[in-house]
Amino acid sequence: MARILVIDDDPMITKLLHSVFENAGHKVTEASDGKIGIKLYRQDPFDLIILDLVMPEKEGIETIMELRCDFPDVRIIAITGGVRGETDVLLTAAKDLGALSAFKKPLYSEDILKAAEEILKED
Repeated sequence: MARILVIDDDPMITKLLHSVFENAGHKVTEASDGKIGIKLYRQDPFDLIILDLVMPEKEGIETIMELRCDFPDVRIIAITGGVRGETDVLLTAAKDLGALSAFKKPLYSEDILKAAEEILKED
């Protein structure tokens, strides 16, 4: 059982991911923006973070940069619905900054679960 932190400002996405990963036997914690997510991670690091790239308060790219700076081994999956044609650019930037996998919304739960399981196996 892994501890997974889902950082996304869309309650429907957090509910979906919570359900998918909890049903797979993982413990899931949610944060609505990068600022809250970083605070939670600093208190007790998680095995995996699933992070939206477009959020208010502290967006995903900034969150990845801060986490990777302070926690070089942090494991992150980036997700985004993008902003008018910027989706691929955002996902590429996230991977360049250290996200281990990246997905466009809408998400397919089987794909993201499979990617997470592969990342978690690398312990």
